[in-house]
Amino acid sequence: MSKLQIPAAATAMIAFTALGLAACSTSATGPSSRLATLDGQPPLVVAHRGASGYLPEETIEAYTRAIELGADVIEMDLISTKDGVLIMRHDPNLAISTDVATRPEFAARKKTIQVDGETQTGWFSNDFTLEEIKRLGAISTDAERPQQFNGRFKVATFQEAIDLAKAKSRETGRTIAVYPETKNPTYFRDLSLPLEDKLIALLEAAGWNSRNAPVFVQSFEPGSLKYMRSKGLKTKVVQLIDGDGIDMKTGAMTYAVPADRPYEWTKAGDRRNFDVMVTPAGLAEIKTYADGIGPWKRYIVSVKGTIGPDGKPVDVNHDGKINDADATSMAPTSLVADAHKAGLFVHPFTFRNESRRLASDYKGDGTNEYLVFYRLGVDGVFTDFTDTALAARSAWAKEAGR
Repeated sequence: MSKLQIPAAATAMIAFTALGLAACSTSATGPSSRLATLDGQPPLVVAHRGASGYLPEETIEAYTRAIELGADVIEMDLISTKDGVLIMRHDPNLAISTDVATRPEFAARKKTIQVDGETQTGWFSNDFTLEEIKRLGAISTDAERPQQFNGRFKVATFQEAIDLAKAKSRETGRTIAVYPETKNPTYFRDLSLPLEDKLIALLEAAGWNSRNAPVFVQSFEPGSLKYMRSKGLKTKVVQLIDGDGIDMKTGAMTYAVPADRPYEWTKAGDRRNFDVMVTPAGLAEIKTYADGIGPWKRYIVSVKGTIGPDGKPVDVNHDGKINDADATSMAPTSLVADAHKAGLFVHPFTFRNESRRLASDYKGDGTNEYLVFYRLGVDGVFTDFTDTALAARSAWAKEAGR
């Protein structure tokens, strides 16, 4: 970072605090205390992998678009290259989100391995230097989303995201926070490519390793978060809580590899699933090392399908598939209130616009889903569609008389 950027970083931290964007206070004060969020402030809109509903995810272009749409925070997954550089990809397997399969010079690196207990075939970031990865183009990971940008944008480093957030904060006059995740940290640690110390070093160099910095550090693995705390990480920390799917007969969470438990637990022989984290005891444990939770939204509002005479879910909309569009939302759980009671903010994931991902009672309009969660007092939402989340927040604010 150049010397000229240091004052801007300090200004950004001050603005972040002043605007109340941290969403991590343990008490609500002032005229906004009537809101159900933990700190009494409006919920954050977190651009999940950037404007990933519109552009290939985790690219500078996707993050830039999300900021243009008005996101408060840009969210990214961090993995490592062979030469130890933190890049932004959701998966170590580059076949999922890049055009590596079309690159003949890398054909010989295709292999089948285990990633967090799941067998995968593809090309893996730890076999590529940053220079090699920079030759790849990002692609959309959802066939229903725009495909015309595939291959046009490059894989980016976390440093590039930091630089972007600072530049856009200066340009727009509003603080853009970053929300990095240590992705598959046990996998990379076992390869002697640990993520945590490099992440802390980058935040230190940016002047962002402080309580009021515009940073949230997240992970599904408690050990990764605890390690970083022990090494001096001072930013806000978030424990992610996953699940594999929903039993359409009951609305109950289901669990399967790799979304059943933190992989470090599996390696240690701990057979508990993620659901232990949402109990009062689990939340109390999380509070010892984290400031908030990032649960799959189904822990807060689940869905339930219609079951036919054969005991199987009914394809209600006759599209040949069984998904959320064939289900209705259930009564909310007490998780938001329980987390707030424990002093933890709540940022559920992931909100999307596609009709197959919306319960039938939302009438095909994602705004209706956001409103349910905003009314419950969530402190932020992870979204692929920043514009929809913001429109819903505006509607909610008007409803709340703000």
